[in-house]
Amino acid sequence: MGPFLSGIQVIGGPLPIVFEVIAAIAAAWLAVRILPRGRRAQWGLIVVLSLVAGASVGVLACWVIGDLANAFGVTLSVGSRAWVALAFAGIALALANLPGSRARRRIGAVASAVVFILVGAIGVNASFGQYPTLASIVGSSSFADLPAPVLAAQRAAAGASLSSAAPALWQTWHAPARLPARGLVGAVTIPGTISRFPARQALVYLPPAALVANPPALPVLIMLAGQPGSPEHVFIAGHLDRVIDSLAALDGGLAPIVVVPDQLGNPSVNPMCVDSALGNSATYLTVDVPAWIHANLDVLPDAAAWGIGGFSQGGTCAIQLGAGHPELFGSIIDVAGELEPKNGTPAQTIARGFAGDAAAYDAAKPLSIIGAHAPYTNTLGVFAAGQQDDKFTAWTATIAAAARTAGMRTTVLSSPGTAHDWYTVRYAFEQGLPLLYAQMGLARPRS
Repeated sequence: MGPFLSGIQVIGGPLPIVFEVIAAIAAAWLAVRILPRGRRAQWGLIVVLSLVAGASVGVLACWVIGDLANAFGVTLSVGSRAWVALAFAGIALALANLPGSRARRRIGAVASAVVFILVGAIGVNASFGQYPTLASIVGSSSFADLPAPVLAAQRAAAGASLSSAAPALWQTWHAPARLPARGLVGAVTIPGTISRFPARQALVYLPPAALVANPPALPVLIMLAGQPGSPEHVFIAGHLDRVIDSLAALDGGLAPIVVVPDQLGNPSVNPMCVDSALGNSATYLTVDVPAWIHANLDVLPDAAAWGIGGFSQGGTCAIQLGAGHPELFGSIIDVAGELEPKNGTPAQTIARGFAGDAAAYDAAKPLSIIGAHAPYTNTLGVFAAGQQDDKFTAWTATIAAAARTAGMRTTVLSSPGTAHDWYTVRYAFEQGLPLLYAQMGLARPRS
């Protein structure tokens, strides 16, 4: 079922249009009733008031739940609020059709309300960009295992890499005539050998240069999705493979090998990229994952050739681990990360993730980590947030300023017209990855 569901687009494609047309027809049917002349004006007023009241309730719900209660941890975009308002307006119109109606109309009104809810959900999802296909909604993987011969070829060359102090790859690499046009994404298992962390399957992207005979040792980029989420969201929602394929086409197929491990274990739980009762996520990501990469992939060994990045909770992890381990990572890309790891309120976070130790919690905050490891001598930091994402824009600026003061070379990106969503991530990839390429020696620095 995975390939079939992967072919059904929820963002773009005909399915959303079909539901929108059905919703429009349902709304028109609900708004028009055959009534005596004296009641038509009264019914018209009821229709207008229902639509206005429903939309107002939707906007109010977004404000109370999203802004005041901060139930989602992010500021809802204008597009998301509009879709919620439209869905509530439709539901209110359906409710207005229930009193005094025949059974057939009441059944139609209930069915219409369900359609309005679905259309609203589809619209909100499109605004966030998280689930582009039915497969991504139901959790069915869109990626097969990395082909055994490909992984075997990588494994055979692993560990023989020269130091990245050698000439930059863009200076020495000559692309062969039969260079693949695109890279390859496949699933792998990265065991928690030391950490015992119960990670789900990881994904690996091998760029075109890694798929030829006698490939060069390449840099590596560890990327992390947000929470809730899974590794495949980096590709199906973030389109990272498409972005890197387009960049590789400019650089003779050169690109980093991308490894997307699971830093959650369970999509409903946030281990906060620390070692705790919730799981030894930090050890998994800084010990087990690098060890697996060195043993199974042909990568350059030096920190300058390694990067770590992520979105939202993954962005918080990226700055925690990247800033905390400059001996491992020379580049960091933090897309809309937070000022501190979170698992509920601060008190709940301290209890769940730090065994009640408030000092340990403070030490795990990105600003504390940056201060503890300053000065940085060869670390690049790319920080990004959506232009409409006021809260995360402010946090991003704060962390970037601290990183710059601590010696990192920093770039701050603002994604035009987007919020805390995967459109921001795509913009960050498109604009930020070329900066990492220069750091990693993959491409001549671009002006």
